[in-house]
Amino acid sequence: MDLQSLAEIILVVHLAWILWVIFGAFWTRGHPFLTGLHIASILWGILVELTPWPCPLTLIEQFFEASAGISPYHGPFLLHYLDAIVYPEISESLLAYFGVAVCTANLAVYFWRFERFVRSGKSRTNNR
Repeated sequence: MDLQSLAEIILVVHLAWILWVIFGAFWTRGHPFLTGLHIASILWGILVELTPWPCPLTLIEQFFEASAGISPYHGPFLLHYLDAIVYPEISESLLAYFGVAVCTANLAVYFWRFERFVRSGKSRTNNR
């Protein structure tokens, strides 16, 4: 497998990771392990957005792209368009704001689920 293919694979994995962080709450209901994994993913996403820590997937992508001699937006079709999706041309501060907002919305879903779980437990206890 050549370095360009590895760069493409990492970019697809990165896109999947972003979709997991954004939409993971839809797939975790009734799955405690996935819920824990998604909450950890959300917290990691917030840390990466609010701190100077780089995302490991970004570093791996950059390594393989540089090693393959690919410069941003000049590579093959797949790299060009997935790059535009994963790294939209908006300001970093706005991107960070949207990222944290999406993560906060996901955490709100988990809080709401937890609150419903606690209430349903109290109503069963009161009915006994």
